[in-house]
Amino acid sequence: MELGHQTIQEQFEDVISRDHKLEIHEFLNSQNISDVADLINEYDDYAVQIISTLSTNRASSTFKILDFPEQKRIMQELPPLKSAELLNALPADDRTAFMEELPVEVVRELIKLLEPEERKITLALLGYPEGSVGRLMTPDYLAVWEHWTTQEVMEHIRHFGKNSETVDVVYVVNDHGQLIDDVRIREFIFAPPEKKVKELVDGRYIALNANDDQEIANQVFKMNNRVALPVVNDNNILLGIVTIDDVLWVANEEFSEDMQKIGGSEALDEPYLEVPIVKLFQKRAGWLVVLFIGEMLTATAMGYYENEIARAVVLALFIPLIISSGGNSGSQASTLIIQSMAVGEVTLADWWRVMKREILSGLMLGTLLGIIGFLRVILWAQFIPSSYGEYYMEIGITVGLSLIGVVLFGTLTGSMLPLLLKKLGADPAVSSAPFVATLVDVSGLIIYFSCAYLLLKGTLL
Repeated sequence: MELGHQTIQEQFEDVISRDHKLEIHEFLNSQNISDVADLINEYDDYAVQIISTLSTNRASSTFKILDFPEQKRIMQELPPLKSAELLNALPADDRTAFMEELPVEVVRELIKLLEPEERKITLALLGYPEGSVGRLMTPDYLAVWEHWTTQEVMEHIRHFGKNSETVDVVYVVNDHGQLIDDVRIREFIFAPPEKKVKELVDGRYIALNANDDQEIANQVFKMNNRVALPVVNDNNILLGIVTIDDVLWVANEEFSEDMQKIGGSEALDEPYLEVPIVKLFQKRAGWLVVLFIGEMLTATAMGYYENEIARAVVLALFIPLIISSGGNSGSQASTLIIQSMAVGEVTLADWWRVMKREILSGLMLGTLLGIIGFLRVILWAQFIPSSYGEYYMEIGITVGLSLIGVVLFGTLTGSMLPLLLKKLGADPAVSSAPFVATLVDVSGLIIYFSCAYLLLKGTLL
């Protein structure tokens, strides 16, 4: 973005070089929050100075959209007074999101910097289970009573709306604080001043439970086109609201975790460059050992067919082709189903529909690869007759049929395993591509040598 003939970066460098505090203050406070965040990311050495120079509200708005490593560094380097000022200015949900990433002993010290009311709110939010909707919600919302008039509601909005996270929706509660409905502000704007709130209520609201998993919030937002949703406890008492911007951050984190798990690693709970090398080793070693032990079964299977390999060495040439095709097809299916489950396109109830589609897909893909494998053997034998001997036709058929069987088994394994894990209460993402590939490697050898034994018995075997 350019201001005049200079970019923001160039103007910032000019202002900083003159070292005039008032000029720096005016320049930074005249920029968009996103542009200020870009300056912090680009000029690390000036991050603390930028945050300190901004007005308190703009500093908190900028701070909350920075990546956690940058937030942590800034908070460590800020003077205590400025740290306290910034923490108290942060919205409760963003403050909680920042603190839950920190060690317990650091959180204890930061809690002491908060004003009594903010401390109470933060401790309440941190008291909810990690990964729950309660950690995301903010207590800054507009609530009105059902017996109020529209005029009373509008006066309440004018008086308290400035401190609310959003004024698009107003929440209606009864005398016990229980949620009755959520009403869009436009309903109050166009209603007569004397009309009662209860006359605008239809009871068709959607609410989240504070103990719900954050992934549930993501799905509910996606299906209902809302900018904010109320959060209640088990007694339907209104506790706070969750806004779409917080859910988008959660969706991004969940996506990152799933990608790491699909790659055959435990999810990292902090940015890659911030993870100690020992912890990184621990996160990756577990799965590698499991997969390595799984691959030992492949060696066992090959040992079982040792005599067949010795009598027909040519069969060994196609082992990499067979097992890689099965692993690749399984990985494809697994990734597709995990992604479809994550966005709500596939549920456990769809398992039979998924299986039918994958059987058909497996047969079609397997047939395609089988034909290519068969033609490869036949054509190679024509150009180099000594390649596979006189039984090249039988070998080609063996390779072709084996590929159909292996690819079919791979697609079924890759598609059904995530659903099975979900049924058992586990994370479907752990049926990662390497894990599926390891399972299919062993089964692929069994399918391949079984076909070879049936088709080549009495000739090469």
